[in-house]
Amino acid sequence: MRRKTLTVTAVVLVIACAAIAGWKLTRPAILPKHAAVAVPVKVITVSLEDVPRFVTGIGSVLSLQSVVIRPQVDGVLTRVLVKEGQQVKAGDLLATLDDRSIRAALEQARAQLAQSKAQLDVAQLDLKRYRQLTQENGISRQTFDQQQALVRQLEATAKGNEASINASQVQLSYTQIRSPVTGRVGIRNVDEGNFLRVSDAAGLFSVTQIDPIAVEFSLPQQMLPSLQGLIAERNAATVKAYQGDGAANGLLLGEGTLSLIDNQVSASTGTIRAKAQFKNPGEQLWPGQLVTVKIQTGIELNSLKVPPQVVQRGVDLHFVYRLTADNKVEVVPVKVLYQDSEQTLISGPRAGDVLVSDGQSRLRPGATVEVITAPAADVASAQAEPAR
Repeated sequence: MRRKTLTVTAVVLVIACAAIAGWKLTRPAILPKHAAVAVPVKVITVSLEDVPRFVTGIGSVLSLQSVVIRPQVDGVLTRVLVKEGQQVKAGDLLATLDDRSIRAALEQARAQLAQSKAQLDVAQLDLKRYRQLTQENGISRQTFDQQQALVRQLEATAKGNEASINASQVQLSYTQIRSPVTGRVGIRNVDEGNFLRVSDAAGLFSVTQIDPIAVEFSLPQQMLPSLQGLIAERNAATVKAYQGDGAANGLLLGEGTLSLIDNQVSASTGTIRAKAQFKNPGEQLWPGQLVTVKIQTGIELNSLKVPPQVVQRGVDLHFVYRLTADNKVEVVPVKVLYQDSEQTLISGPRAGDVLVSDGQSRLRPGATVEVITAPAADVASAQAEPAR
């Protein structure tokens, strides 16, 4: 029995040894470690430049002169001599009112003046005779004084008649409605044949000056010293107005000059209002339009300028990825000195450093990179391919 047990044990050991030997002969070779996959990135080389600094804000286009045309006397609108949207000059005749009643009043005032002058002439002749008779004691002094008072009364009446004539002439001139400013005619509110009143709020239409034109905008109160410095300069600061955000994709509507800043800061918003004036011959700026204004506030000399996407934000600092000689990246902390939608000024790197400008999302310190020059869309697809 013991011999049989030893035989079985020996057979099991032989089979186990054979299995182990077979596994060692047939197992796959250990694969070598994969080389690190290079991350495709785009890079830029930084250099020292003199970089202009800008401040931007949202502004509203305002007309320098906009007038609602209203009648100065009540009357029926007989003619409108301009079309909606027409350009007119100051003094141009715009419309006329029915003037018949005013003309009649003017003729009546003239007739009353003629009557007063005739009476005055007779009274003056009588006064002259009374003066001679008084010297000869032909009439009493009282009669002479009464005649002298009558002359003065008739003189005052004549002056009143002349004033009535002048008033009627002024009223008559108001029946011809003229433009007080040079500008563009707006949409008409009243048609011919309607009775116009001085108290009408809407008026006939408006005339709005388009060229030149102004833009009013607000900036944070921290910009007040910069604005005051720009106003104090001999050459007026240039202000650009854009449709859009003022970056490369914004449409430049006009270039003007900073004309004034408000005399107080808004306590509710913490902003200061300012105004710029623009020549507008092409009429690209329109009253009421919202625009982005951009003002150069200074120049940073010998600065490191990079596109905004180069600078990354960490938990408590800003940093960039710098390319090393062996095509790896390292993290370099930076200080942001100035930033807008188009550029960022930084300190930390050195002139000549190569910084990653696209593809940072897959980078880690020490990662190997492959510098490519493909468009950003191709970079994104290239980044996605190794992950498949």
